Amino acid sequence: MARLPYLEKSQLAVEHQDLLKREIALHKQLAHSPGALRAFQGLGQYIRHHSPLDARLRELAILQVGYLARAPYEWSHHIKIGYDFGVTDADIEALIAQTEGRSQPALDPLAALVASAAREITQHGELSKSAFEALQAHLSNEQLVDLIVTVSFYNAVVRVLGSLQIDVEPDYQPYLDRFPLPATPA
Repeated sequence: MARLPYLEKSQLAVEHQDLLKREIALHKQLAHSPGALRAFQGLGQYIRHHSPLDARLRELAILQVGYLARAPYEWSHHIKIGYDFGVTDADIEALIAQTEGRSQPALDPLAALVASAAREITQHGELSKSAFEALQAHLSNEQLVDLIVTVSFYNAVVRVLGSLQIDVEPDYQPYLDRFPLPATPA
């Protein structure tokens, strides 16, 4: 259960009602601080709509963060969003297998490299030299920076979600039912 009440547009000052254009639980919690929500949405919008990083790879990186953090909200939302950008059930099953140390099913080589980099950043707080160099062989400098920013941003997002105990909306529960998160940390 959420630690703060979910705000509705009508509860915000007129100049802040645009912050709830997407009336999702996360935004309804962050709306308690309109300035923070506006800044949060700015980076989120850049990552989703303006980054030159391939959208499928971006979503796999975000899913990797959500899976490692055991963040039901992040995991369920980005399964749905991932589908919109080419992520398949086979990709999700392979990401889970890779995270759990199984070789099959497997992601394609670049997706596997991106997921591995997301794991490194999430688990160790940085990207190793070898992983950085491997990514440089496939991504432009701009895409590489955007990947690191994306993974780092979503590591912050899962901490916000957990700290505020934000609930998964009913529309997203089927994604958790299809791909449940294990109870123990990865």
